[in-house]
Amino acid sequence: MLKLVLFSLFLTLLLFNMWLLSNMLILLVLFIILFFSKDLIMLSYNMHMDNISYSLIILTIWITFLMINSSPLYKYNNMNLFLFMVLLLMTLLILSFCSYNIMMFYIFFETSLIPTMIIIMGWGYQPERVNASYYLLFYTLFASLPMLVSIMYMYSNNMTNIMMLMSSDNSFIYLGMTLAFMIKVPLFMCHFWLPKAHVEAPVSGSMILAGILLKLGTYGLIRVMYIMPAMFINYGFIWISISLMGGIMISLSCMMQIDMKSMIAYSSVAHMSLVISGIMTMNMWGMIGAYFMMIGHGLCSSALFCLANISYERSGSRSILINKGMLSFMPSMTLMWFLISSSNISCPPTISLAGEIMILNSLMSWNPLCMIFLSFSSFLSACYSLYLYSHTQHGMIFSGCYSFNSGNVREFFLIMMHWIPLNLIILKLTLLM
Repeated sequence: MLKLVLFSLFLTLLLFNMWLLSNMLILLVLFIILFFSKDLIMLSYNMHMDNISYSLIILTIWITFLMINSSPLYKYNNMNLFLFMVLLLMTLLILSFCSYNIMMFYIFFETSLIPTMIIIMGWGYQPERVNASYYLLFYTLFASLPMLVSIMYMYSNNMTNIMMLMSSDNSFIYLGMTLAFMIKVPLFMCHFWLPKAHVEAPVSGSMILAGILLKLGTYGLIRVMYIMPAMFINYGFIWISISLMGGIMISLSCMMQIDMKSMIAYSSVAHMSLVISGIMTMNMWGMIGAYFMMIGHGLCSSALFCLANISYERSGSRSILINKGMLSFMPSMTLMWFLISSSNISCPPTISLAGEIMILNSLMSWNPLCMIFLSFSSFLSACYSLYLYSHTQHGMIFSGCYSFNSGNVREFFLIMMHWIPLNLIILKLTLLM
């Protein structure tokens, strides 16, 4: 049945209709919620779905629906190619989240890079988008080759049996498997490709990159953790130390940014460092907290990129210095900025708050000294979120800006479709668990 639905999605491309495709994606979300169980189900021999992949698949389709709604101007710029790339990327991500065979997961994990690069290079803003695409390509490929070597080594030594791997203490396999995911997340010091890719990508590219593609890394870590638990226990302290220190360093660098998209990209690195720390504690609370934070960050960062694009379409600049005093121009949109900025700080009742509390408890039980780093990280995340909100909405109006509309229905709908699930899902957390 799912094959029929995906096939009909691609058939809508023949009608050149973005509205029809958006409605089909909403129907696909409802179809999965109504007819698929969150428990482990077998789609085919190598394709399974459990509660983690279930939620990430729904998030993927939801963000794809919002991507199409955020790009109305692309109907004048190779619309069919753009829609095909978006649907192809969505399909590859769904297949990645469903794959239980490690080689199949690697193939889909790497293939998802191609549509992402085409979206950035084809619909990006400046000529530097080619340079950003090369950064994305070479960082990912550099980390993926050790992963491929590790997988081939496992196959050649008949180590695909999960019981053999659980008793394995091969450090090279562990490093090869985790390095690719750490660069995808990205871990601090492996993050240099992310701000470049976000700044040059179109709004739809930034949404899928921050909302879903970063989650591929943490999803891969969760899957590999069950294969080699002993290695994760032995070496987890290294990744936690880098993540906590890196989160503080990145939060400080957020305070120095004047480009809105660059600041939001760096804030993604700071949030994902907490997710890595939660996973590496090997604690159930940390795992569930990281999972909640993945969902919350996927919706929140995507909404922030939408808001940055709304300002960019009117002022022609992403600079915080030029986009000042938006409260005078777009008073209704200021409410949207406040709602999403407060969600970025993990204010109640967002799903990110539940995730952050669980990660805090998990890290405190792992080592009480983590509280020092976590308190700094939480304080700085509030600082840069309020800095972004106050500098864009308040202050003197830039003299080059004049007479533009205060937002249309499509833009308010777009932001609310991020904010409503982000806040209401906490009322029924069993949907995710």
